[in-house]
Amino acid sequence: MSRLSAPHVVNISDLRRLAQRRLPRVVFDYIDGGAEGEVTLRENSRAFERVTFRPRQCVAVPRGELRTHVLGTPIDLPFLLAPVGSSRMFFPRGEEVAARQAGAAGTIYVLSTLSGCRLEDVRAATSGPAWYQLYLVGGHDAARAGIARARAAGYSALVVTVDTPIAGLRERDVRNGMRELITGGVARVPFVGQFLARPRWLIDFWRDGGLMHFPNVIPPGQKPLPYLDVAAALEQTQVTWNDFGWIREVWGGPILVKGVLTAEDAQRAVNEGAAGIIVSNHGARQLDGVSATLRALPEVVKAVNGRADVLVDGGIRRGSDIIKALCLGARAVLVGRAYAYGLGAAGGPGIARAIDILRADLVRTLRLLGCPSIEDLDASYVNVPSDWTRAECRSSSLQTL
Repeated sequence: MSRLSAPHVVNISDLRRLAQRRLPRVVFDYIDGGAEGEVTLRENSRAFERVTFRPRQCVAVPRGELRTHVLGTPIDLPFLLAPVGSSRMFFPRGEEVAARQAGAAGTIYVLSTLSGCRLEDVRAATSGPAWYQLYLVGGHDAARAGIARARAAGYSALVVTVDTPIAGLRERDVRNGMRELITGGVARVPFVGQFLARPRWLIDFWRDGGLMHFPNVIPPGQKPLPYLDVAAALEQTQVTWNDFGWIREVWGGPILVKGVLTAEDAQRAVNEGAAGIIVSNHGARQLDGVSATLRALPEVVKAVNGRADVLVDGGIRRGSDIIKALCLGARAVLVGRAYAYGLGAAGGPGIARAIDILRADLVRTLRLLGCPSIEDLDASYVNVPSDWTRAECRSSSLQTL
């Protein structure tokens, strides 16, 4: 029996455990950790625990239908594989491996600008649709070139991340020597042992080319952005609402805005032409102490009022979490860590197992709810904490002042 099948791997937490066993500490914590005290990291998951189900009994549901559509694109599952930067650190050709699994599952893969693989190679790896997630690192000219490449390669939507004016303080990365390991020299010596303790990963890593650059970020007249320069590049190229004019012009297709947590920003994004809003706190990796994304979701859905598709990410570890998000108004969700653990644990088979777990969870939850399909879900299937409703009402009243 495969180590990725039951009873060894029953849920996403089991894949997390296997990833922790295979990866060096600094790489695992890069996936697993959040900003500062990781308050929001914990709250992203806890928010799902606060929403409870209201099932319909004595209802015949022979098969739970999972197909839906996002921005008019039909997909077989109500979840997408979120952009996860530096996936090539987790497993050789990591972004290509993830894209291939997304296509096989009939869903969308979203590629991060900060990928270790060329965007053309990632697009070619998937048989399904793919979106390109945009940072303005490297400057506007580098971003324009990246957008044009993504358009030519066949990416069907652009995801503009707006919550990274600077990199958040990820304390695990500091303690694990992330900067020292990247910069090299004598300073890296105290941190090298964590790699030697994972020889299989280390061999795979060096065979795949070792420490990467970013082949999709090429400033004019320069080489691809080195791995070390990311934090500085983020500070120099913050996204503002004024940038959406030239981004729309260069891209010429549907745009989603990722990193929205308030009604005000949701309305502004729609006014700037966004076809989709992604309620996100960057996996709790930027500003600690912000709202859990599930809690922010109803406010954003209400503000958008059907003018754009609303998606959400953050804290999703089970198919029942996905169902709760859909009940609260999300068109679909993005999963990041859930599949990144699978990638770190075993590459493509690990991602396939993560997808299978979530798919089985979804079907089982639908049938236990007495709901025939994803498209039939609504707020009547869940109980929402009363303080969430009060917060939404306060936000609505502030908008009218």
